[in-house]
Amino acid sequence: MTTRAGFVALIGEPNAGKSTLLNAMVGAKVSIVTHKVQTTRARIRGVAMEGQSQIVFVDTPGIFRPRRRLDRAMVNAAWGGAADADMIVLLVEAHRGITPGVESILEALRGREGSQPVALAINKIDKVKSEALLGLTSKLNEAFDFAKTFMISAERGYGVQDLKEWLAGEMPEGPWLYPEDQIADLPLRMIAAEITREKLTLRLHEELPYQLTVETEKWEERKDGSARIDQVIYVARDGHKGIILGKGGETIKAISKAAREEMIAFLDRPVHLFLQVKVRPNWLEEAERYSEMGLDFKDSK
Repeated sequence: MTTRAGFVALIGEPNAGKSTLLNAMVGAKVSIVTHKVQTTRARIRGVAMEGQSQIVFVDTPGIFRPRRRLDRAMVNAAWGGAADADMIVLLVEAHRGITPGVESILEALRGREGSQPVALAINKIDKVKSEALLGLTSKLNEAFDFAKTFMISAERGYGVQDLKEWLAGEMPEGPWLYPEDQIADLPLRMIAAEITREKLTLRLHEELPYQLTVETEKWEERKDGSARIDQVIYVARDGHKGIILGKGGETIKAISKAAREEMIAFLDRPVHLFLQVKVRPNWLEEAERYSEMGLDFKDSK
């Protein structure tokens, strides 16, 4: 049988459900998923198999109006991920409809017509009535010539398999790009950092400053099969450090426990996790921090 393989970029506004869809397609958690917007910083590739097709998903950061250097790097990473793909899937939240953000994405897509096909996935369909859904579908297809439209709920799994099967058939003929059992091309060090950053986001909610990043500083394979992972949480201010540590170190202990448990499940072996919090007032201006996040510092200008 003929094998197929290609890249699919998932684009959309922040919190549109791109990471949730990626994880549902791959069947494992490879991208950070939280209730907060702008949590995906790097272009995370998840690898999904469907029949004889290999689909490599590029989960891009949400496309929004950038204000800071980090924002600009994230938005450029999103459009860069789309430019490199064989196909684009635009996610739109059913209950939010055509927001100014969606309009600006459609405008940008119209400006690059003639390149890759773009499919539309209207997500979170369980949040609206069918009449509203039909109206939104009609408006979006009037605004852009989509190759195909899908109604999905990435969180509940509705319509996800239909989208996956269609994408599998659209991939170019050719050999697979990754081993059959590989689910992501991110280094384990970066996946581990993303896990810890997600736990920070979930635990701290509104208190969490966006101006933090997590880096895996050291990864030691031990003779007993376990891994020792040392990570640094960089924050911009002393006050942020106190928030993360919590009273008597309670908060950082809880975050460390939750992150370690998920790393054990992901790696399927014992993990010894050690977290440090360091204050670096200008980390947002350091090229090295961007490289660790998989972003291009030049894109942030």
